[in-house]
Amino acid sequence: MTSTLDQLRNLSVVVADTADFQAIEQFKPIDATTNPSLILKQAQSPVTQELILETQQQLTSGVFQSVSEAALDLSIRFGFEIAKRITGYVSTEVDARLSFNTEASIEQAKQIIDQYAKLGIAKERILIKLASTWEGIQAARALEAQGIGCNLTLLFCEAQAIAAANAQATLISPFVGRIRDWYIAKGETPSSVETDPGVLSVRRILDLYSRHNVKTIVMGASFRTADQVLALAGCDRLTISPTLLQELEARTESVNALRKSKSSGEALPEIDRDTFLLQIAADPMATEKLADGITRFVKDQEILESLLVS
Repeated sequence: MTSTLDQLRNLSVVVADTADFQAIEQFKPIDATTNPSLILKQAQSPVTQELILETQQQLTSGVFQSVSEAALDLSIRFGFEIAKRITGYVSTEVDARLSFNTEASIEQAKQIIDQYAKLGIAKERILIKLASTWEGIQAARALEAQGIGCNLTLLFCEAQAIAAANAQATLISPFVGRIRDWYIAKGETPSSVETDPGVLSVRRILDLYSRHNVKTIVMGASFRTADQVLALAGCDRLTISPTLLQELEARTESVNALRKSKSSGEALPEIDRDTFLLQIAADPMATEKLADGITRFVKDQEILESLLVS
């Protein structure tokens, strides 16, 4: 009998939400992503230890001018190892501490692309991962205009999705689980996956993009349950943790695709900075989760850097 995971693959591109090389080899996703949080999760694996040890030695010998430069190099070499195991995109994250600095984000993005090129990985296979702040989205606008694809992450609301589409971002990563977490913390636990606010948020974005014929790829992210994943079957891409991939592989129920709206023929309107910021400010969930996401990435970046100098 065909597994639920195999059925899902026929409806959406499956992406691995992990830096675990063994899991990538096992589940054979099309795309994968890396960031300091995922690297830290794999810090005890033999391959990871080898990469970290090599980076530590290079840092000590003066190959890198700073620990942040060493951490970025480690992230890229992780991405390189992942790229050898998949056929699609590898997303590599700009330092979260640059989330409100457009020019510095652009500069680091170009550095990432250059370093991948030295390893033999073409820029067409790399997505620069940026937080969906106004500044991050404008960095994506500039990079996309120069032929560098971007993945806008930490996306929690339609204002961010509209600005990302305006910037012609290659891909957005709207979060599901973190939205659900916020509502549960407020005492509003959804009764089913069909009322899950994270699932509904991604569905609204998919509908918005379909109606306005937006080409930006929608990749549902941050799943807590396999049922959340299945509720978004038919979404362009779905980035899924190894635990949920394993569960989906073991299940056999039928999978139904979402119905997408027809194009209205109307272009998506532009959103300016002031309107963007006002809409974010009016949405407590988006405001809190965007800040929390950036803060978490910064913390994990700092832990990773401390690991390299220990």
